Amino acid sequence: MKNKSREFWLFVFLISVSASFTFLPVEHYVVSAGYTMDFKSSDPSGSFSKMGGDIYFNDEDLVNSKFNLYIDVSSINTGNGMQNKKAQTAEWFNAPSFPQIKFISSKIAKNGSGYLITGDLTMKGTTKQYTIPASKTITGNKIVFSGTFNVDRLAFKVGKKSAVVPDKMKVVYVIPALKK
Repeated sequence: MKNKSREFWLFVFLISVSASFTFLPVEHYVVSAGYTMDFKSSDPSGSFSKMGGDIYFNDEDLVNSKFNLYIDVSSINTGNGMQNKKAQTAEWFNAPSFPQIKFISSKIAKNGSGYLITGDLTMKGTTKQYTIPASKTITGNKIVFSGTFNVDRLAFKVGKKSAVVPDKMKVVYVIPALKK
């Protein structure tokens, strides 16, 4: 009977110790000022000036880490007022019907010294899975993710095939977030 009692308490002890290592807190961050979301091509190039969202992140618990980000389409700036207005139309981003570009992650994996963040990118009512490379820096209560990836605008029905506007747009981003 004593052996069974010891085994039981040993089992309880081992479970509680393993649980304390398994359930690490995933920190909640909110996108803060200082972000950049630029798109680059021979023409057009520009940026979006309104972005927000939440990041839940812990290096030791990537399974429960998550990105939930959005960009306001109306904040596009190409440096040309007429291009900015045209980008809002039904042919391009259709801002009245689809005011935000969204990214919601489904998986985060280590990749060397950085990460690969896989998730659903939704633009103009179309959702495609993307894997976005990212690097990370942490300073105090601030975390910053940055990287570069390409988006095929035609896959999202943004504009039409054109000799002037390339199909693939290079996106360069820096997303700072403060611990909530």
